[in-house]
This record gives sequence, C-alpha cells and structure tokens, in this order.
Amino acid sequence: MHSIGLLSIISFGFTSTLSCGNQNRKPEPTPQDQPAPAVGNASYTVRQVASLRTARAAHTATTLLSGDVLVIGGMGEGASGIASVESFEPGNNSVHELGTLTEARAGHTATLLAEGRVLVAGGYNGEYLSSLEMFDPSAKRFRTAGSLVEGRSGHTATLLPDGRVLFAGGVGRGWTFLRTAEIYDPKTGRSESVGSMTAPREGHTATLLRDGRVLIVGGHSGRRPNVNVYVSTEIFTPGTGRFESGGDLEIARHKHDAIRLTDGRVLVIGGADFTDRVHYATTEVYDPRTGKFTRGPSMANRRYKIAGTSMLLPNGDVLVTSGAPDVELLDVDKWAFRTVAGQLPAAYRFAAAAPLSNGDVFFAGGYTDANHSATGVWRFSPK
Repeated sequence: MHSIGLLSIISFGFTSTLSCGNQNRKPEPTPQDQPAPAVGNASYTVRQVASLRTARAAHTATTLLSGDVLVIGGMGEGASGIASVESFEPGNNSVHELGTLTEARAGHTATLLAEGRVLVAGGYNGEYLSSLEMFDPSAKRFRTAGSLVEGRSGHTATLLPDGRVLFAGGVGRGWTFLRTAEIYDPKTGRSESVGSMTAPREGHTATLLRDGRVLIVGGHSGRRPNVNVYVSTEIFTPGTGRFESGGDLEIARHKHDAIRLTDGRVLVIGGADFTDRVHYATTEVYDPRTGKFTRGPSMANRRYKIAGTSMLLPNGDVLVTSGAPDVELLDVDKWAFRTVAGQLPAAYRFAAAAPLSNGDVFFAGGYTDANHSATGVWRFSPK
C-alpha cells in the first residue's frame, strides 16, 4: 500500500473538508495568530549526521539508558507498516540495524520504563493492533508482552509515577474514534480498562503534570467531511482512575505538540484547525495552579503533525524540530522563539525526536509534502 493510503486509513490526516455543527470549535484565528518575525539564534545548529537504513514516518524514537536511540517501526514507501528496528549511536553518529518487531506497526507508542526496557503498544499494519511488545536492551531483542484491552493506533502513552503506563484514545477497529483508556502494569504484564475520557480523541496530546495527573489536550474525532476538532481538555487522576473536564484552549487544535516546562506549566505548540488547511504558529500555556490556558509566544513558522518532536533542553528552553524547514528554539528567559542556524530540506511531518545525554537532540524520518518518507538523521547541537 502506498504511504498516503496508510496515513489516510489510520487517520493521521491529510487535508480534511469542512465539518458542520462543531460544538467544540471556537472562532477562527485572528491576526494575532500570524507567525512572529524570525529572529536568528546562534546558540544551536542543525546538521545531518547519518541516514536510516529504511525510510519511515509515524515511527518512534526512544533514548535508552545507555544513551543510544531506538528507532521503531513506522510507515515506509509502499508498505503498510514496518517491522524493522534501528539504533543510533551518538558517540560516532552511526546507525545500525537492530532486528525486527514481532509485528510490523505504525502509529504505535514506545515508552521507556524505569528499569530500561521499552514498551511498544498498538499501532496499525492493516489492522488496529492490540499487541504489546517489550524491548530488552541487554538481549537486544523484542518479545511479546501481552495485549491491550482494545486495539488502538494514534493513541497517547504516559508513564505514570508508579511505573504504570496510561494509554488514552486513538482509533480502533472499524475506524472508530476511541474515548476509552487503559493502564498497563509492567509488574503483572496486564492492561486494564480505566474510566473513559469525556470525548473520543485522536491527534491529542497527553502530558504528565508534576502532581502525577495527566493533561489531555485537544485532538479530533470524526471522518471527513465531519471532523470535530476540540477546544476542550481533560485531566486524568491516577488515584481515582477518572477523567474530568479541564479548561478550554484559546482555539481548537489537533496534531499539535505539548511539553511540560521546568516550572510545571505546559506549553501547547502549533497544530491545525478542523480543515487541516490552517496550521498554527501560536502556542498556549496551561497553568495547573489556575487550570486555565493563556496565549504563549508565537513561532516564526506554522506547524502541525508534530507530536513528540519538541524537546525540553537541560537549561529549560524548548527546541521545536519538525513541521517546518526552520527549527526554532523557545528562549524561556526572554519568552520568545528564535530560529536555529541551519535548515532541514523539508517540513517533515510525523517524524520522531529524542533527547541525547549530552544535551543534543536526535531527529529522524518523517514524510514530506510530496508524501515521501525520509531517511535523514539530524542532530541539534550547541555551537
């Protein structure tokens, strides 16, 4: 199957048409939502350092305790899902093949557990997968690790403080948008259902707050031409196993990114409207003390399909890597974005990024506006 077919099937979303009766949609962006002027920043550079053996998008990148980065699955040219796994060694910028998954998958999640293993969950390969796999770094191989209660792709995975993993939303069998959630316990190898979200969501984000709760932001449900993009958010409390409505965003958005800042607030980055034709350069900030969102600084570039590719740097700044050829850095002290020296050759979407132990950032793959999956491995480093 060609890549565009797979992306459409698993609802990663190419252009959507107008929907009617969207109760969650706020007014379209005002002129304040225009991109900010680009300001140069010489503190970081971006350069290509290697190439993946297999072009891929909708994959994952996970930094192991050893410092190497594990690149798992995804969607390649002419394939419905990739089983191959590669590793990136930061010391010499080398890429190595590292076997295969037990089951090919794209749109899955990969979660680093406290003891160093990596839990791979769900995804799509022509079927919405409920299977779980565990990567053992010492053996350098994957093994089956039970199953989800419900097959899902495009969901979120959040490592909770007690070591369990929360899976929320996504798309399931019959292209059904899911409001269900479940928690996997590595000690028992079992996943169990918990309370459902207030709305079915895909293209949302899930961010662990300092107090152990999880903030679910935005996302969408419905197929073209009835796509419903959410302005709503919700909070999951592990102690009760329940979701409750959170504050509303300034504007409805999906296919965005979100990252917790060092002060405990959550930065929501970019995304798109219900048409998928309007992409955002804006950000919003959630304050857990007030439960409200306020407008954050704007980027110089509009970006969407960027979940998981923004990185919190050791100094508290935020590097936004994908969705546009220019990479941008949020200088938290100045509360403004600045472009990074160097440029990517394309606005890669559904790419993957991971932090490196020395403060650099790894970035690889994704697909271009021409729907071609990429092989490039890029490294963002202090000058």
